[in-house]
Amino acid sequence: MRLTPIEKVNRISSRNFISKHMKPRLPVIMEDFVDPESPAFKKWNYEYFKEIAGNHKVNIYGSELESLDKVASSPVGQTTFSEYLDLISTAPTEHRLFLFNLLTIKPELKEDLYYNDVTNGKILKWLPFMFFGGEGSITRNHIDIDMSHVFITQFHGIKRIWLFPWEQSDLMYKLPYNFHSLPNIKDPDYREFPALLYLDGYEAVLKPGETLYIPSGWWHYIQYETEGYSVSVRALPSSLLEKWRGFKNMVVTRNFDNIMRRIFKERWFRYKAKTARVRAARAVRKQKSFLI
Repeated sequence: MRLTPIEKVNRISSRNFISKHMKPRLPVIMEDFVDPESPAFKKWNYEYFKEIAGNHKVNIYGSELESLDKVASSPVGQTTFSEYLDLISTAPTEHRLFLFNLLTIKPELKEDLYYNDVTNGKILKWLPFMFFGGEGSITRNHIDIDMSHVFITQFHGIKRIWLFPWEQSDLMYKLPYNFHSLPNIKDPDYREFPALLYLDGYEAVLKPGETLYIPSGWWHYIQYETEGYSVSVRALPSSLLEKWRGFKNMVVTRNFDNIMRRIFKERWFRYKAKTARVRAARAVRKQKSFLI
């Protein structure tokens, strides 16, 4: 597996961003996608969040490495938002929040974000998502089901993110009818999953104020180097193929997989794992023939 550091840019024009990154689907880190003068950089902190939403109940999620055979991991507990923030700010923990969107609970927080929209109006500013995690927590390697372009801005703490293009899905042992891969990317077992040796991806170490552009359909594995939080916004997929993939994933693929899991249970997962290995072996043979 080879990882290349992602380029960082400042004050990139819309024209250059679209031509050099969005159209060819190449990641980049922008240092001013969210305007440094945004009130969020001055107002937001854990004490402020506890003051405005500390009593809200939140579901806590643990390590996703223990649920690589599942479509989605289940919560490991529930607490208040205030207690969760105290937890991550006092000690390392694999606990993180999933689908708890503070910006939906307190929509006035959206006014604290000023965007330098390099997409010429394509980003969905009204639909931001917020993510919290403790030091050492991870989000397993996956692709986003809707195939949107994603812009993830770090506000507190540091994240390490690995990215791989859609075209390497078979080398990653993508489970059919799923949107994550079979192996543990964090600590790969190359004997069991030799196709991972042929991966060619990118690595971003995202710091406060920086925004990572994740192109449509790209795989991403996320690790919290420190506790912290980030905000992401999306832009709808550009090409007809990407739009079709997103529609098919949400309407057809996901529902079909749910039905098959209910009917066949463990046998369905074993079939998908076997298929992923067969496709990976085929992809390796193609790689070797190309090198020859």
